[in-house]
Amino acid sequence: MMKSKRCLWAFLVFPLFSLLACSSSSDDDVQPSAITINISPSAVTVPAAGGTATVGITVEGNGEWGAYSNNDWIGVTAEGTASTRGTVTISVGANETGQDRTGSVTIMSGTQRATFEVTQGIALQVSASDVYSLSRGETLSVEVASSAQWTATSDATWLKAERSGGVDSRATLVITTEANTGLASRTAIVKLSTNTGETAEVAVKQESGESTEITAPEGYTLVWNDEFSQDGTLGSDWTHEVQNKGWVNNELQNYRNGVADGKRVTELVDGKLNINCFKGSDGNVYSGRVYAKVKEGWKYGYIEARIMLPKGKGTWPAFWMMPVNFRSWPADGEIDIMEEVGTNPNYVSSSLHANAHVHSNNTQVTHEMKCENAEGEFHVYAIDWTHENITTYVDGKVQLSYDNRGLGRDDWPYDDPFYVILNLAWGGDWGGMNGVDESALPVTMKIDYVRVFQKK
Repeated sequence: MMKSKRCLWAFLVFPLFSLLACSSSSDDDVQPSAITINISPSAVTVPAAGGTATVGITVEGNGEWGAYSNNDWIGVTAEGTASTRGTVTISVGANETGQDRTGSVTIMSGTQRATFEVTQGIALQVSASDVYSLSRGETLSVEVASSAQWTATSDATWLKAERSGGVDSRATLVITTEANTGLASRTAIVKLSTNTGETAEVAVKQESGESTEITAPEGYTLVWNDEFSQDGTLGSDWTHEVQNKGWVNNELQNYRNGVADGKRVTELVDGKLNINCFKGSDGNVYSGRVYAKVKEGWKYGYIEARIMLPKGKGTWPAFWMMPVNFRSWPADGEIDIMEEVGTNPNYVSSSLHANAHVHSNNTQVTHEMKCENAEGEFHVYAIDWTHENITTYVDGKVQLSYDNRGLGRDDWPYDDPFYVILNLAWGGDWGGMNGVDESALPVTMKIDYVRVFQKK
């Protein structure tokens, strides 16, 4: 009986182990479905000017997916990520890097990854949106970057604009201007257009021509002039001042004779005298101050200059006169025909200094008036000086008038020879009263001519 029971137990247990073994083998054979990610289209090109693009996503074998990009210039928005079908929309800004760029977007589902490529060309860019032409006409070059083909057009008849050279995405816009014989500056717009619809503009401003007609006031005749017609440097009638900063009025510029830090502080260009103020490689600011006929000067007369003033907080240009036989100030007098400070743009003034009227005690004789576009355009500043009266003018309009009141030299030290001064200061008690903006440098004061007339 005992033997029979052991056989029965074995008989019952064996099938159970057999069943368990079969069940285990069946579970190992069931594998999860493979995940397949389909992307359409498989690559995207975005316009250089920026834009969006949408890509369709299909995920087989899973119901969830996501999308991302490691490129910070690609924005990614995914829709339908909880289902097997959805879209990815990418957004890209204008490509202003100066180079074509390529990135990618990754689709992930489970452990599977798939990517599609995003490419973008260069957006239309110009190296300068404003250019300046000399009055005599010249050829100007502007570098252009664009992955698309472009053309240049302008409505102005006095300039020509065309593409030159360049390969692939880079070329040059060449602008050629004709001579400007008028006494006013002129402007034009050159428009660039690509075959993909991008546009850019380059503004061209051309300086006014030289004033060549010399007209003497009634009763006067021309006794001296400098038209600055020849390019190069100033002639022997002119003397450069050489002084370091702080010499007068706590000004910040260093005056030099012609050249400083390899650049000219004065030069004749395009029929004008340029007085240049700039920051040198040593951190110092350099400029020019010049005297006409410093040892002789003139006693009385009608004196005028056609001048374009610079822009920038810190500039202090002047056209003025000092006595040839100077001994002390203000006893020997000072005549300021025109002064202006960039911190108060386009307001020009005239002043007379003497013992009886000087700015140190607020008794100076002075007058200020607004001159539209004094900065950036030429205007005529003049003085009519006699024994009886001094009157200054701006474009023929009276600025200041002062009579000799017969009170003696303290009030009227203006019966001696005076010489002409042209200078461009930087900062100082007046020019820097509100600080200076060195980002304005370099700046240039331009003088078309200086003319001296005296009575016949």
